[in-house]
Amino acid sequence: MIEVTLVVSDGKSVFATDIYVGHSHFAKIVSELDTFKTHVHGGLYDIELGSFGPEYASGAARIRLHFHHMARICVSAFTESEFTEFSTKKIASRGELYFHSEPALPDNFIDELRRISKRNLNSATLLERI
Repeated sequence: MIEVTLVVSDGKSVFATDIYVGHSHFAKIVSELDTFKTHVHGGLYDIELGSFGPEYASGAARIRLHFHHMARICVSAFTESEFTEFSTKKIASRGELYFHSEPALPDNFIDELRRISKRNLNSATLLERI
């Protein structure tokens, strides 16, 4: 397991959370993204990291990539921080962001994730606002 700091930004708002992920999970995402990048007409892919809810360690994220018209990728990102004590209850901060990404970015992102899974790189970037 490695601890990943996931940062999502739509150019105005930013949400960051730490998530624990297995190296093999990156390899699975790489394989699935290799298939997704060929589905430029309406393709959908969900990246899920961590687990939502107070029962799980650290944070979670669900990022949906959707090829839309004119080959733009619509990105929906739902994120949750680790649950912590707040007053008399346990709470987590949550982020929900929507934006577009460049269609060429998955190639670089896939390569970077592949290098992370092989422990040759420490970060990967997909989500750039256009």
